[in-house]
Amino acid sequence: MSLQAKLDAFKADFEAGKPPYNVPPAVIEVMHRATAELITSGAAEKALKAGEKAPAFTLNDPDGNPVSSTGLLTKGPLVVSFYRGVWCPYCNMELQALEAALPSFRELGANLIAISPQTAVNSRKSVRQNHLDFPILSDTHNNVAAKFGLRFALPDYLVELYQNLKNDLPGFNGDESWTLPMPGRFVIGQDGVILYAEVNPDYTRRPEPEDMLPALRKAATVHINESASVGKL
Repeated sequence: MSLQAKLDAFKADFEAGKPPYNVPPAVIEVMHRATAELITSGAAEKALKAGEKAPAFTLNDPDGNPVSSTGLLTKGPLVVSFYRGVWCPYCNMELQALEAALPSFRELGANLIAISPQTAVNSRKSVRQNHLDFPILSDTHNNVAAKFGLRFALPDYLVELYQNLKNDLPGFNGDESWTLPMPGRFVIGQDGVILYAEVNPDYTRRPEPEDMLPALRKAATVHINESASVGKL
């Protein structure tokens, strides 16, 4: 089953209020309203696109070790996935799908990292809960997400809903700003140029991990050709 098929199946059960979710229709209506407003705002069109230069960044892993995008790019192309947090079931399913695709990425010489605004404790929970073998990095205040054009502020009525549902974003993120990243997936070449970009303001829609393989194959071919040219000098 594809990632999106799994997400759609979960969404159908969740929005139908089936156990164990038992979500009232009024809650679903508020979530739909917020998603529709984010879509019509055009925020996703402002995110970085393929062909643009990716910002360099350094973020901490759950153990407090700094991880540099520049350092990772010296080893090969980089797959970067921005997600909302361990509290988001759609994000967890996406992380699991990326983990399943990780061998394919590594065969093409690529590294994979995922970025969320959550604290180190919750990043460790993401790793443990989803059995991940790639780094989860903490983007405090969504500052790196903002550089990629992904950060947005939750509207007041959605903040109120989250508070009523005991979904304590300030507690999860160690940040009182009530901001999140739109889910985004990028492939960055070793020269820092974005080869693939997919951003969706609808958090229930995620690209398939396999969608990035053509960009990674292209990056691998360029690297082989460049290495061969250097060898001839």
